[in-house]
Amino acid sequence: MHALLLWLKHHSSLLFKIVLFSATIVLIVALFPKDYKFRYDFQEDKPWLYEDLIAPYDFAIKKTPAEIDAEKKNIVDHLKPYFILRADIIEIQRGKIGDELNALWVQKYASAESNPELKAGTLDFCFKAFDSIYSIGVIELNPAVENKEPDFGLMVLNNNIAEEKELGSFYSIRTADNWIKGVADEASNIDRELSVQAIENVLQQNIIYDKDQTDRETLARINNVSLTRGVVQKGERVISRGEIIDANRYQALVSLKEEYEGQSGGSSSYLMILAGQTILITVAIVMLILFLAMFRKDILADNKKITLILSMILIMVITTSFLIRRFDPELVVLVPLCLIPFIIRAFFDTRLGLFVHIITIVITGFLVPRGYEFVFLQLIAGIVTIISVVNLEKRSQFFLTSVYIFITYSVLYTGMSLAQDGNFSGIRTYTFLLFAGSSALTLLAFPLIYAYERVFGYVTNLTLLELSSINNRLLRELSLRAPGTFQHSLQVANLAEEAVYRIGGNSILARTGGLYHDIGKLEDAIYFIENQVRGMNPHNQMDVVDSARVITGHVIKGIELARRYKLPEPIVDFIKTHHGTRQTGYFYSLYKNSHQQMTPDEIALFTYPGPLPFSKEMAVVMMADAVEAASKSIKMPDKQNISDMVESIIDSQIEQRQFKNSNITFKDINRVKGVFKNRLMSIYHIRIEYPKGN
Repeated sequence: MHALLLWLKHHSSLLFKIVLFSATIVLIVALFPKDYKFRYDFQEDKPWLYEDLIAPYDFAIKKTPAEIDAEKKNIVDHLKPYFILRADIIEIQRGKIGDELNALWVQKYASAESNPELKAGTLDFCFKAFDSIYSIGVIELNPAVENKEPDFGLMVLNNNIAEEKELGSFYSIRTADNWIKGVADEASNIDRELSVQAIENVLQQNIIYDKDQTDRETLARINNVSLTRGVVQKGERVISRGEIIDANRYQALVSLKEEYEGQSGGSSSYLMILAGQTILITVAIVMLILFLAMFRKDILADNKKITLILSMILIMVITTSFLIRRFDPELVVLVPLCLIPFIIRAFFDTRLGLFVHIITIVITGFLVPRGYEFVFLQLIAGIVTIISVVNLEKRSQFFLTSVYIFITYSVLYTGMSLAQDGNFSGIRTYTFLLFAGSSALTLLAFPLIYAYERVFGYVTNLTLLELSSINNRLLRELSLRAPGTFQHSLQVANLAEEAVYRIGGNSILARTGGLYHDIGKLEDAIYFIENQVRGMNPHNQMDVVDSARVITGHVIKGIELARRYKLPEPIVDFIKTHHGTRQTGYFYSLYKNSHQQMTPDEIALFTYPGPLPFSKEMAVVMMADAVEAASKSIKMPDKQNISDMVESIIDSQIEQRQFKNSNITFKDINRVKGVFKNRLMSIYHIRIEYPKGN
């Protein structure tokens, strides 16, 4: 058991990588739909490029959405509206005729008993005219029948029995009124005026529009619309190689594709699909691992860096899957996939950014419709993104890159549409809006880079450039309170930047680390010789041990100050390591002269806390710090003295094994020495010697 635990401890980093990559594969596979995938790509009005396609089973040819919508519209436009015959209205209104005529008679003749024979004849006429009108019916004029021709058909419900009628077979209020007036003109022994007025007062529509029944009938007929228009039988040829995919064949192919992808083949088929997807995703991730193993071993060795890269891939795959499953698949172009080369470039390099982008779009290409076009579009956009951020030095480049991405999307979309359709009819403004949205979302690189810097403890060149500005608050304070240290830091930064550039490291990181490596001297600036006014040295009144404690303490104070000002950890590492585990030379020598046998505890009093530099950038800053400080003490800074000084100091650091944890080679160190010598000679204006004339 103990041996197993020991083995797990020694291989914990490798096990974490295995778990990390495996979890990524599992998550991506889980996001993939587990249904069949139609293996053919096809477009309308283009030739069929594959072998003859034979129907593997019977399937119905589905109507297009436009066809279904047209049929539904036709139903609505030609449906006969439903009306209901209200017999109760006839009975009620007929009973009102006598009262209406009496009231009108009194108004005109002063008494209901006046002219009894005329009144009886008028009342009899009113009843006969009323019965005649309602034997036909008075229809309610509704938007469903307004402005229709007389032969327009409608359905009339009488005692739940529907009978088709024509609109012109019924009276309206206006036509009924006209009929009454015409009949009254021809009648005799009646009061024409009162008879017409009495009937008009009781006239009411009895054929009433039945909206509920009309809506039910409409819905029933719409629901009965067939979604298919024919059947292709098993073994029947769907299309032959080289045939042009016209509208009918295209719809047959679409129907077969939907039928095929909608099938469920049971548990065995599910497992086969799962196995296939696992193989594809595993191969893609293995390619990423091989790339890192061949070209970026440093990243493969760092689990945090691997986590950063895989998290970017997962974010894009999850977003793409979510849009396709929950919304319109066309919205997939909104996914800002160009964020990947953007962010990977910010933290690493352009080559890795492009490769991770390719892996991501290959994986997402399995999710989206028309995967080839999608991959091509995103690949070119990713390349444009990489080109535009090769030298990522200003945040304004983010906006320019976003514009370049939109232009790339638009040009490629226009080109593909013209190549497929041969005209501009297939180009939609809506798609350009989606491209604009995707390009705008690329600006999420701002907060994402900041978030990744905080979560993973890395720092990008953009942040380094901002920190290296001498107008930065902390550097301004250093220049005011410790001007000598500030000038020393500037020289160290310049030396380290050029040297690291020559040996292939991160020169911006080295420069920024050089600027901040001595900020711990801010609080006790006068105790450091570069800040002392001539003749004023507080160490003259101090014990040697106390002086050493002040000198070595600037490392700890620098770390505390850096964290108070929230400097990134990679910069804090330069503060920790710029003296390594060496001793304070001057005070250590003074103490050693009076104490021949020093104990380890006594030696520790004069030793910097470390740790040792663990990157080539930190190692170079350590060299530059020591060399620049020593150069000030050279009485005759000629070429030979400078060369001897550089060789002596750096060789001493090598002997003390200060670089054993950094990935710097002897070849690199020799180049660094050469850079330091040339730069120091330039600083002290040393001219070459010309040969003497004879």
